[in-house]
Amino acid sequence: MQDRRILEQQDGDLRGHAERIGREFLDGFLAVERIGRPAITVFGSARVSEDSPVYACAREVGRRLAEAGFAVVTGGGPGVMEAANRGAREGGGLSVGFNIELPHEQHENRYLDISLTFAHFYARKTMFVKAAEGFVIFPGGFGTLDELFEALTLIQTGKVLHFPVVLFDEDYWAPLLVWIRGRLLADGLVSPEDLDLLTVTDDPDQAVQTMLAFYDRRCAESPAEPEKADAQ
Repeated sequence: MQDRRILEQQDGDLRGHAERIGREFLDGFLAVERIGRPAITVFGSARVSEDSPVYACAREVGRRLAEAGFAVVTGGGPGVMEAANRGAREGGGLSVGFNIELPHEQHENRYLDISLTFAHFYARKTMFVKAAEGFVIFPGGFGTLDELFEALTLIQTGKVLHFPVVLFDEDYWAPLLVWIRGRLLADGLVSPEDLDLLTVTDDPDQAVQTMLAFYDRRCAESPAEPEKADAQ
């Protein structure tokens, strides 16, 4: 695990590590260029089984995104990722997976047209944003939450513009949103407009229409300067 060796300072080859990380970023950027169309990144747990309602919803959203003309990008693994990639294939669209080397749990699913496996999380996460016009986020664990809050931080600080974030499964996300409103917003740690960055739904059609509306708006508007300089 290259990340562990770097972070635990077990390997003094800093120049070699930097060069390998740079090559991984380049490979990722080249893979993103191959997509050649607007894309939506779908996140969610790798541990969701094929008979789960969450899997069925992710598959349906992937299909509808493909039918709307979007490529579907995921982490390339099982669970929600597989479901969204599978739906994209079934919808006649382009299915993309950016996988990660892990000691357990993660393996590449079989529904990928473009795939690339990363050794470093930070390079992989950059490609999720680089490729996408927006995120659809299904139930998941620490990794999914990490991707959610990184997306919100990038929007809040103006690093990305016109970037919709859809949380799919209202019951799942409701307790988190209650905490955000009751603690972060109440204590002034986020602004009321920050909550407008999120769309929460159980409807695949609403998820796709949200992405289409933002994409159409982005194409119609010229880029603007970010309003915020730092995260709160």
